[in-house]
Amino acid sequence: MVRAPLTPEERERGERLGRLLRETRGPRSMVEVAAAAGISAETLRKIETGRAPTPAFFTVAALAGALGLSMDDLVTRCGLAPV
Repeated sequence: MVRAPLTPEERERGERLGRLLRETRGPRSMVEVAAAAGISAETLRKIETGRAPTPAFFTVAALAGALGLSMDDLVTRCGLAPV
């Protein structure tokens, strides 16, 4: 199955999510946060740098939990709600 190209808006939402996760992670290492979320450090790196701008819902939820963010806060601050 071929995935449709991302729109500029989807890319921008992914970049906002990545920035928020980096800022919230603070001095904690990627490895530490990724382990707490049950994902690989490489996956977290891709999300934080925007290379994976549309991560799965459960991945975002696990990261939010590991970082102490609510899903409502993520939606509000990153504009993650579908348009």
